[in-house]
Amino acid sequence: MNILNVEHISKIYGEKVIFDDVSLGIHHGDKIGIIGVNGTGKSTLLKIIAGLEEPDQGEIICGNGIRISYLPQNPEFSGNPAILSYVMEGKAHQDWQTESEAKTILTKLGIFDFEEKTEYLSGGQRKRVALARTLVDPTEILVLDEPTNHLDHDMVSWLEEYLGQFKGVLIMVTHDRYFLDRVTNKIVEIDKGKLYEYDANYSRFLELKVQREEMEMASERKRQSLLRVEMEWMKQGIKARGTRQRARTERFEALKNAKGPEIRQNVEIDSVSSRLGKKTIEFSHVSKGFNGHKLISDFSYIVLRDDRLGFIGPNGCGKSTLMKMLTGSMEPDEGEIIKGETIKIGYFAQENRQMEGDIRVIDYIRDTAEYIQTARGQASASQMLERFLFPPELQYTPLCKLSGGEKRRLYLLKVLMEAPNVLILDEPTNDLDIATLTILEDYLDSFQGIVITVSHDRYFLDRIVNRIFAFEEGGKLRQYEGGYTDYLEKSRKEEALVEKKEKKPAKKFQKEHQKKLKFTFKEQKEYETIDDEIASLEEKLEKLDQEIMENATNSGKLAELTAQKEETEQQLEGKMDRWVYLNDLAERIEQQNK
Repeated sequence: MNILNVEHISKIYGEKVIFDDVSLGIHHGDKIGIIGVNGTGKSTLLKIIAGLEEPDQGEIICGNGIRISYLPQNPEFSGNPAILSYVMEGKAHQDWQTESEAKTILTKLGIFDFEEKTEYLSGGQRKRVALARTLVDPTEILVLDEPTNHLDHDMVSWLEEYLGQFKGVLIMVTHDRYFLDRVTNKIVEIDKGKLYEYDANYSRFLELKVQREEMEMASERKRQSLLRVEMEWMKQGIKARGTRQRARTERFEALKNAKGPEIRQNVEIDSVSSRLGKKTIEFSHVSKGFNGHKLISDFSYIVLRDDRLGFIGPNGCGKSTLMKMLTGSMEPDEGEIIKGETIKIGYFAQENRQMEGDIRVIDYIRDTAEYIQTARGQASASQMLERFLFPPELQYTPLCKLSGGEKRRLYLLKVLMEAPNVLILDEPTNDLDIATLTILEDYLDSFQGIVITVSHDRYFLDRIVNRIFAFEEGGKLRQYEGGYTDYLEKSRKEEALVEKKEKKPAKKFQKEHQKKLKFTFKEQKEYETIDDEIASLEEKLEKLDQEIMENATNSGKLAELTAQKEETEQQLEGKMDRWVYLNDLAERIEQQNK
């Protein structure tokens, strides 16, 4: 039984058809990823499902008692509430457990000062606070627009696990392909006003989509073949007097007027760059800090001509600060960044450059270059726009009428048309659709220059970079060869090696006593006291939860208490494991002695 139905909805903005009589049934347990090129209506569909926008035709039918929570792409806050008040507002349960859940989720998302006013938050912090509000005491349906934007890798991994365990319905738009693959069980693609459903995660969807397009093209070839036969018949001038002739004439008209599948437009960006000399970029003992907090400490590295560098780390660790120093908009406190004379930087920042509303798309690009030289010859601004999914009719549209994703794509094209030989991409995957990301990745494969990126998108990092720099405590940067998955495997092996060294003696000790099938003196004492120890840890957790509530305004104390709580939970888990082992051993000793 469906929990929500989208029934025959249509939506038009001006002359642009967003949806044309589309329907969608949503079932219990569905975890749906909405995908499509920017401007096709992904965010509009989410707003219609959430009841924030009305379709021009059709309706949304929702089951009785079904509640929907919605996370917008760019959250707006009314008034100036404190963070915790905003997150708790309107929740069905206002008890201490819900408040404790809110604080835990906020902490996981890097928000520690719960009483800070929302007007002082950055755009990324606003998004994370709004996400926390959506996740706390969740409704039956979660509608999330780009939930991974402004999250670091640890936060994305946590959200991935949280949504994987979520028992309700999830409907989301995201560019994160690993996230789609691991969380969703259904993909809905928006293409030219229609919805295409696939009961699959993202990897399987790619296979099924190819099959669908091949079937459509086979059907179109058959239609064209029949049309040629009927055209020959019509050219013979046979009078359509009889019933059979009239039926054949009607069939000809139907074949002629039928719309076949349109040839898919791909985003194609010719590789363009300026000559890069022998001298590139050198970071020489670079340090930077704010208010006594060291973000970057004594970083040195000489960038190679074929480098594809990825910088990763928690939010606020200094990644964007390093990019700003590299572009010259910020100076290091110590050390220097030395650039070769031929270096020409193209900087794709997190925020778009100024885009005045009355400027047309074509003029915005022509302001950079009317023509550029590409590997395939000279290309005009209009041709480059068309290759970048801006057809001629859209090129004369004012910037104010573009969607957020279309503006982002246009800004990217402008940066690339400047023909840099060093590309700095600061969170490039934010607000770009998957099709654009795929072609951008192909473009970077042939780019004759240096690529330096900050990104939380694990797939993008695996696809593009050949070296990872991970921010660590004290502003140190540690270097790993390969992409993000390579970094993750190496760091996990290092952690496992440490754990193995710590656990090895314990395993040997345990094995010896299992052979003897009797308690040692220590195990006997542990067996006699472990129930009380478990009870004590459970009481400690309750007290910590109470202290977390009481110290809501003390960010320093709160971080300390949260750490204590996590440590206590780990201790309790360890004690429970020991309880299982000791009771099992006691039972086996008892059976042996019978």
